[in-house]
Amino acid sequence: MLQRLMRDHKHIAILLNILSNKLTRLAEGNGVNFNLVRDIVEYMQGYAEHSHHPLEDIIFDYYSNKTGLANCGQLYNEHHRLAEASGALVYSLNMILSDVVISRDKLINDLKEYIELQQLHMQYEEREVFPNFVKALDNNDWQKITVLCQNRLIEDPLFNDNDKTIFEDLRTYIEHADNK
Repeated sequence: MLQRLMRDHKHIAILLNILSNKLTRLAEGNGVNFNLVRDIVEYMQGYAEHSHHPLEDIIFDYYSNKTGLANCGQLYNEHHRLAEASGALVYSLNMILSDVVISRDKLINDLKEYIELQQLHMQYEEREVFPNFVKALDNNDWQKITVLCQNRLIEDPLFNDNDKTIFEDLRTYIEHADNK
């Protein structure tokens, strides 16, 4: 399960790199493909917020119960903040794609905040949360966790070999572009 979370982080990092490149272009006054940016954020909403983060929460709950450590709530708070930030960003992107005028500065700030929140969140998990899982949880624990996670396990709709029609444009962009 931890390998899955780490693989997800690698995939999310690819997407954040693309968003960072789009942010730079936008800040420089260049045009960007807003459909592509929206697809990335919608992927994050659909997969990260509805499968990846809930899996982390389940594992963290199990870890907290096993170790008797009080849950500080940082992980949950960050997941909530990320959901709010992605919702606000998708709203702005949908307005732009519907030809509603949105301030370039607002979009730049929203996108920058979203990227930074995602990066800091993954750094926190990889630096503090995941190593604690490795130290405290054994194979028996991971088997129990896998059972607990079954209802939240969905196949990654972008980084898989099955349904190529979901996020087709984004998948093609990742496979063929240099992320600029």
